[in-house]
Amino acid sequence: MKQKKIIKTIILVIVGLTFHLSPFTSNAQSQVKWHTIEQAAEAKIGEKLYFVDFYTSWCGYCKKMDRETFSDPTVAKILNQYYYPVKFNAEGTNTFIWFGTTYGPANGRNRSHQFAQGVQGYPTFIIYTADGKPFQSIPGYVPANDFIVMLWYLASGDYNRYSYDQYQRIFNKEIRPTMEKALAK
Repeated sequence: MKQKKIIKTIILVIVGLTFHLSPFTSNAQSQVKWHTIEQAAEAKIGEKLYFVDFYTSWCGYCKKMDRETFSDPTVAKILNQYYYPVKFNAEGTNTFIWFGTTYGPANGRNRSHQFAQGVQGYPTFIIYTADGKPFQSIPGYVPANDFIVMLWYLASGDYNRYSYDQYQRIFNKEIRPTMEKALAK
C-alpha cells in the first residue's frame, strides 16, 4: 500500500514538473510567430518576404498544416527568421489597405474575402515581396520536410541558381548543412 502511494506521488511530481518546466525548456523558435494582415500591411520588413497562409475555419488540411507542418521547429525557424508570417482567414470580414489597395469582405454569394480572390482552394500560401507583390503561390497541404525545402529555396535565393527538381535532389546532402548553420545564428 505504501509503495503504491510512493509511486503515485512520483508520477504526480514528474507530471507536475513537465507542465511547469515546459515553457522554459521549449525553444522559442519552435512556434511560428503569426501576424495579422493589418500588422503586415503596416510592417517594415526589409529584405524579408511576406508569407500569407490563406485558410478557412472549415478546412481540414489547414488544421493539419497547423498541427503537423507549422509545428515543426525548422519550419518555424525559417518562417520567423526569413519571412513575415501572416495568417489570413479567407472568409474574414475585416477591411484593410494592402499597399494602396483597400480590400474588404466579398459581396454576394461568394464568401471569399476580396484579398483571397484568385485563391483556388485551401490552404494556399502566397509569398509576397517586400513591396506587396505576389511572388510565389503554394497550394494545398505540404508535409514539413517538403515545406522546409520550398521555404528555403525561396528565402535563400537559390531559385536563381537551381531548378526546383535539381534542388530537391541535392537538398539534404548539399544545401541542408548550410541552411542549418544559418538557422543556428
